[in-house]
Amino acid sequence: MNANTESQAGSQANRPELPDHLSIDVRSPHHVAAVFEHDVGIRFNGKERHDVEEYCVSEGWIKVPAGKTLDRKGQPLMLKLKGQVEPFYR
Repeated sequence: MNANTESQAGSQANRPELPDHLSIDVRSPHHVAAVFEHDVGIRFNGKERHDVEEYCVSEGWIKVPAGKTLDRKGQPLMLKLKGQVEPFYR
């Protein structure tokens, strides 16, 4: 092992396990700040998505913003897409 792989192995040990349900919104009960200290990726139906706001692995859905549309409280309007969800650390 070289120093680079040792540092990667050490950082992987410090990463918290990815939860079944995770949200970017800090007001959500499904927001886990410790997870966002690391770079998280979402693979949806085999393709990596960069616009995911919330996901649930067991129920098989993600929430993505619907363009620039806002709800009456000024939050982005979300679309729920169903399919295979695979969260991972980059």
